[in-house]
Amino acid sequence: MREDVDEFDAYLNHLAQALGHADRHAGLKGYCSGLVMPLSRKSVEPMAAHIDPLHASAKHQSLHHFVAKAEWSDRAVLHRVREWVMPALGLHAAEEAGYYWIIDDTGFPKKGKHSVGVARQYCGQLGKQDNCQIAVSLSIATQRGSLPIAWQLYVPKEWIDDRERARRAGIPDDLTFETKPQIALAQLREAMASGIAPGIVLADAGYGDETAFRESVTELGLLYAVGIRPGTSVWAPGTAPLPPKPWSGRGKPPTLLRRAPGHEPIVVKELAMQLPVHAWQTVTWREGSNAALSSRFAAVRVRPAHRDTWRSTVRDEEWLLIEWPDGDTEPLKYFLTTAPEEATLEQLVFVTKMRWRIERDYQDLKQEFGLGHYEGRGWRGFHHHATLSIAAYGFLMAQRLRMQSDGRGKKNFFERALPVLPPDYIPRGSPARSTPRS
Repeated sequence: MREDVDEFDAYLNHLAQALGHADRHAGLKGYCSGLVMPLSRKSVEPMAAHIDPLHASAKHQSLHHFVAKAEWSDRAVLHRVREWVMPALGLHAAEEAGYYWIIDDTGFPKKGKHSVGVARQYCGQLGKQDNCQIAVSLSIATQRGSLPIAWQLYVPKEWIDDRERARRAGIPDDLTFETKPQIALAQLREAMASGIAPGIVLADAGYGDETAFRESVTELGLLYAVGIRPGTSVWAPGTAPLPPKPWSGRGKPPTLLRRAPGHEPIVVKELAMQLPVHAWQTVTWREGSNAALSSRFAAVRVRPAHRDTWRSTVRDEEWLLIEWPDGDTEPLKYFLTTAPEEATLEQLVFVTKMRWRIERDYQDLKQEFGLGHYEGRGWRGFHHHATLSIAAYGFLMAQRLRMQSDGRGKKNFFERALPVLPPDYIPRGSPARSTPRS
């Protein structure tokens, strides 16, 4: 146990180098120590009371200042977290076919209207539209572990348009409105620029259904495996848009692709329903907490069709992967992936299902490290608290990964295994969470 405490101190000293001023080190150590304590509520007040019960009021004031007002860089601290965790995460990456870059967002229900970015929008935690904040994240993952490496609040346009309200909440004056896919793309570009080991981009249909998002990922030189909605249109196997009209010899030569009656794309749900019985196979992708996880899948080569009549060149083929559980009346999920043409069905399924790691990230960050417990209302405090929650999570992840590599089985306060998903947990994308997100 003493060894683990010393390692935690060394970790915090490593992070403190990103804070800029030595007088902020105590705030970092106090806050992160509070986040790893077994408290039911990890907001400033209860953490201060447990860290320094004889001087709780003074400790509360210092922790509040550190998280809500101190001008340290979230990006710099997350960089230091990544430096610590990546060696442990990378120990088995090569033998596990490399890394995955997982994009997602998570919501925080709120009662009032003053917390930064709060609006009525789809909240995955509640499974419906309600008052909440939403943050977009990028995680780097392997089969054995994962770490959020970027985090940003989604700010609805109504906040950006009301500059006085935005300033009161501390939103930077130069922040312009960005959709969630635009925020995610900025996180991907920053990760590329930072030299982080590239991975296959995974995202749900809230991102993958946007053609511009998929094309931008490809332009970055990254492969993707992303969810799409049943109404997404594609060209069926063996078909493509018609070439531009023949030039008549007058005016500018036609350059745009065409469709024609009887020569149209098809929505993926209709295509799935037309596939023959032999196209479907049962695939097991990993062991769950109680049994092996398996379902029925089919994969075909298609070309995305969105607005291709504005293009002069035909899009490349990619895989359409469809999940249709045995006994269901219609397919459950659809994915597009730029995995190589020679990829097997089993490989396609395994890669797309790696998104389970982001569910584990969010579950553990919220349940174990107080990600949703911040009670302040400002931009800086929201991001500082999330950064420190990720920092606490990062230390536990690194310890767990090293424990696996060392073949050790002991569990103590600093080396506990991540909790299993509860039996009533509903992954996003299931029928119980079918409401579209804003």
